[in-house]
Amino acid sequence: MELISRATALAPEIRDIRRDIHAHPELSFQETRTAGVVAERLRSLGYDVTTAVGITGCVGELTNGSGRIVALRADMDALPIQEANDAPYRSRNEGVMHACGHDAHVACLLGAAQLLSESKQAGTLPKGKIRLLFQPSEEGTDEENLGGAQRMIADRAMEDVAAIVGLHVDSTAPVGQVLFREGPMMAGNDTVRGIVRGVTSHAAIPHEGLDAVVLTAQVINAVQQIVSRRVDPLEPAVITFGKIRGGTKENILSGEVRLEGTLRYFNPEVRDILHEELRRAFAVADALGGEGRIEIRAGNPPVNNDAQLTELVREAANSTVDPQSVGRAAQIMGAEDFAYLAREAPGCFFWLGAMIEDDPRFHHHPRFDIDERCLPTGAAVLAAAAQKALSEW
Repeated sequence: MELISRATALAPEIRDIRRDIHAHPELSFQETRTAGVVAERLRSLGYDVTTAVGITGCVGELTNGSGRIVALRADMDALPIQEANDAPYRSRNEGVMHACGHDAHVACLLGAAQLLSESKQAGTLPKGKIRLLFQPSEEGTDEENLGGAQRMIADRAMEDVAAIVGLHVDSTAPVGQVLFREGPMMAGNDTVRGIVRGVTSHAAIPHEGLDAVVLTAQVINAVQQIVSRRVDPLEPAVITFGKIRGGTKENILSGEVRLEGTLRYFNPEVRDILHEELRRAFAVADALGGEGRIEIRAGNPPVNNDAQLTELVREAANSTVDPQSVGRAAQIMGAEDFAYLAREAPGCFFWLGAMIEDDPRFHHHPRFDIDERCLPTGAAVLAAAAQKALSEW
């Protein structure tokens, strides 16, 4: 429990870091100010710092003799959302907001960085190296369809890492809870973009054209039957079109409709089925005399937590916080590019309860916020996980 006591003493400092980053959010691969705050803080704590890793990422290393390398990760990017909160730390950047809690992740990891630095100074840090990954662009990808985790891997941030641990705040779980799940925890995702083409005509004489909106309705009906009729009902799967755009005027038959969506899965075989059936669904437009085309871009694989490492981190949490607050996480269809890092080395990703009591704020919403009392818990569990992995993994 010593770590949580020390983290609690740091609570005002960790909170101020979170609020500063929240007030100055930056979009994917634009996190230069955030990375600068991180680098300055890490240097003051005695870390060796490398910047511009994975384009705008930052890596800090704390070496304590020879031994294994254990990595801890926090993502830094915000979302293109206009904040609706009236808090004193609300976003100062128009149209950009930390609506998913990445500001809290950075604050927790910087808190853990201080705890680990203090442990080294006190002679209680196990031998080895701590590597802190402050990752850009979890929420998006670049022109080559690569996200922050992939870019950091390409820049050798995961080289020789024996284990990696990360967290994510959960604004629907009671503050202070720490939730773990071994094996598949979060879904894989791909992005879907489609075009349905018809023939434009005057709306009063639709028989002289081919209505792309009507064609699209048939395509969507076909898509809606994929999960219910083509996928094993015991296998989780989701297809959602979140954006549909077509037509130019109310009295002109639409000649083209564009669709954008996402698919989610755990089983790679289900992913293959979704891809194949989506192509068949868009071919319905061709069968009706129009044209349907679809592009599917690869996203994140499922987050698959290493069972042994997850148990080790759970034990670290049990020894750090009240064991009653340590629980089991549910599988969800959300996606996370931590999955790529966990392919490079055994990984453990866990949830940190951060719900505002009686007023939960949902992720990716203009009023998203957290109960900041979760921050010392996140810092302490990350630090405890790193120390235990150094000595026992």
